[in-house]
Amino acid sequence: MKVILFGATGMVGQGVLRECLRDQGVERVLAIGRSPTGQRDPKLVELVHDNFTDYSAIEPQLTGYDACFFCLGVSSIGMDEARYRHLTYDITLAAAATLSRLNPGMVFTYVTGRGTDSTERGSLMWARVKGKTENDLLKLPFKAAYMFRPAGIQPLHGVRSKTAWVQAIYVVASPLLSYLVRAAPKYMTTSEQLGRAMLKVVRDGHPKPVLESEDISRL
Repeated sequence: MKVILFGATGMVGQGVLRECLRDQGVERVLAIGRSPTGQRDPKLVELVHDNFTDYSAIEPQLTGYDACFFCLGVSSIGMDEARYRHLTYDITLAAAATLSRLNPGMVFTYVTGRGTDSTERGSLMWARVKGKTENDLLKLPFKAAYMFRPAGIQPLHGVRSKTAWVQAIYVVASPLLSYLVRAAPKYMTTSEQLGRAMLKVVRDGHPKPVLESEDISRL
């Protein structure tokens, strides 16, 4: 299987990339981002691209893929709705619309978050925007699309947050997070579990298009 990965330098994307490179069924990983991952692997091909709303210049390099793992995301803290919508909805749908046209047999997986508002009418801005993003992704003509809604994620195997103070919290809280992964899968999963679950769903499908944290942990 050949896969495209967006957001490979982020914490979620690092975990997904690790599992893709370790998986014998993955033949090729095309990582698209604004900066290189710094990793070297025979399976890994990197494409540095700056304009995440226009892929016309690189379309020939985006064909022939079986799956896309879309792991780009930003925090809504301190951001107005217009800016957050652009960085969350516009960028995601631009990539997805292009890929669904070029690879109609593709399975698209999107990492969103627990609490996403599928009604698009709730009081939380980020949840409404994420809900609209999910809903419109599910309307595109992919072979299948799946929305992954992890709650907390414990980074494992060298996966790190790019925000220093967040990484420091992960290090200090590691024993507690490990306990919560076992005791409360509804609220905590790991970067390893998330990456493996995304690969499994691409291969085998899933009865639900939206997977919550507990679904991810069970896969």
